[in-house]
Amino acid sequence: MDFTYDEEQQALREAVRGLVGKTYADYENRRRTVAEDPGYDEKLWARLAEMGVLGLPFHEEDGGSGAGPVEVAIVAEEIGRVLAPEPYLTAVVLAGGLVAAAGSAEQRADVLGALSAGERLLAFAHAEPGARWTASATAVTATGEGSSWTVSGTKEPVPHGARADQLVVSAALPDGGTGLFLVDPSADGVTRDGYATHDGGRAARIAFADASATPLGEPGADRTPTIGAVLDIARVMACNEAIGLMEVALSTTTEYLRNRKQFGVPLNTFQALNFRAADMYVSLELAKSMTVWATMVLAAGKPDQMAEAASRAALQVSRASRHVGQEAIQLHGGIGMTAEYSIGSYTSRLTALDHLLGDGNFHLTQLSATVADHEQVDPLP
Repeated sequence: MDFTYDEEQQALREAVRGLVGKTYADYENRRRTVAEDPGYDEKLWARLAEMGVLGLPFHEEDGGSGAGPVEVAIVAEEIGRVLAPEPYLTAVVLAGGLVAAAGSAEQRADVLGALSAGERLLAFAHAEPGARWTASATAVTATGEGSSWTVSGTKEPVPHGARADQLVVSAALPDGGTGLFLVDPSADGVTRDGYATHDGGRAARIAFADASATPLGEPGADRTPTIGAVLDIARVMACNEAIGLMEVALSTTTEYLRNRKQFGVPLNTFQALNFRAADMYVSLELAKSMTVWATMVLAAGKPDQMAEAASRAALQVSRASRHVGQEAIQLHGGIGMTAEYSIGSYTSRLTALDHLLGDGNFHLTQLSATVADHEQVDPLP
């Protein structure tokens, strides 16, 4: 595997870094943006669309640019570096990825074309109260046949569900399995209650009462494997965003140790603090190596290895995020607990990512269930 970026990938990284950095390099601007609805900069979202970033993962005939997982990972990492609140992970990678994987040619052209152009925001309504991180739906049910279907039940939390222009909804099918549906959030029978999350994002509780729904792709088809595969892709991209977050959290902390003086000398004079910063670096490098490997597995197109690669990366990133985030706050002392300083927000976002698609304990359980399948356990098979 070649882990180095080619010239086009380097150019993409510099372009995205320049655009999102221009908006959010000033942390105060980020604070002002997340304080008001919809919780992200819609002008920046439009500029990302103009640059072609929103259509990166989708085929050209669907309105995208046909890029691969490495390019999407580059964008996710740059978004993480500046703590950008734009819903790239949930709207493009997750909801858009499901439409790309399950939708008909007409649905892909319509939905993904509008998403890529920044004209329509998608949200994936999948999580249900009392259930976590599975690929199937139980509490929300679908009824119907052919192209005439309705869905009923409650989804929560739905990331950016209150702002979304179109919902991708998972629902239990009458004959078993989980189907995917497109739902107009302004349709009769749909109720949305939005709220802010601790990391500055937005989520919603969405109730469906016999709401009209259009099957995504073949009506009545069980989409559980498709949902599982797209969730794994989103998990790897969440890991890439977390890597960007942790790199900045570490550099911000080491810079603080170099400049902050205590008893008349810089904090990095104290060896114990240097050791703690070094341990943060080790955690970050282990997580980065595993994330790059998982991204390359996706790029290699090996569906039989995707789930395991996603869980391995997510487990390592979960542990590193907790370590790096908590140490960053502690090494900053009291200032790390204030809303006016960025380091607490970095830790909050790392925590949110850890719980979005499955935390460390969840992925450890997933990996433990397959240990007997291996003659020996290597981090890189």
